[in-house]
Amino acid sequence: MSTPPRAPLIAVKLTPVGRAGTYLAPDTPNPPRYGERVVVQTDGGPAIGTVVQHREQEAHRIALLKIRERGLGMKLARVEQAFDGSKLIFYFTADGRVDFRELVRELAAEFRTRIEMRQIGVRDEAKMYGGYGTCGRPLCCTTFLQTFEPISIKMAKQQELSLNPSKLSGLCGRLKCCLRYELPNAKGVQHGGCGSEGGCDNPTGCGSGGGCGSGGSCGSSSCRCHG
Repeated sequence: MSTPPRAPLIAVKLTPVGRAGTYLAPDTPNPPRYGERVVVQTDGGPAIGTVVQHREQEAHRIALLKIRERGLGMKLARVEQAFDGSKLIFYFTADGRVDFRELVRELAAEFRTRIEMRQIGVRDEAKMYGGYGTCGRPLCCTTFLQTFEPISIKMAKQQELSLNPSKLSGLCGRLKCCLRYELPNAKGVQHGGCGSEGGCDNPTGCGSGGGCGSGGSCGSSSCRCHG
């Protein structure tokens, strides 16, 4: 008995900076090609995305091997291919400057396209990956925050929070962004966030203004934003 042919799979991105998901290609003689817009079925219902195939995953794998071979002091965070296939962008974090010129030449020869290396911070890396904070909500940087502002331990002291690093640090390992936008202003008014009990009733998200849940102080130790 012959084995039935396997249904072809395609990689689709729903947003330009999101991760590619794998979906079954339609049963047609001409499956969707790279760069084409397609409709896929997600957990939340039908959605429109762009076909990217698996070149990004392969580029990530090969780049990791070459970085380890050369002992470069950099951590590869993500690889993105331009929608027109004209270049591959490698995002990485590093403690200092990295000489990646030879790495770029090898990657360009491997994939025969333009290579671009972009060094990012650990907070940018957390925004790329996404996830949930200790409050149980999606990371602020992936929902409503537009920029990263400076944050200091003094802000935690002003809110009389525990100075336990594990409670004040986000997934990126840096001080939580909510320490800044929940800091009371000179008149003692909260900037908007979560109430002292339960979740945030603000439909636009914590820290976006417009009042909070039960009206309690966001600086209290029971606030969900601070774990």
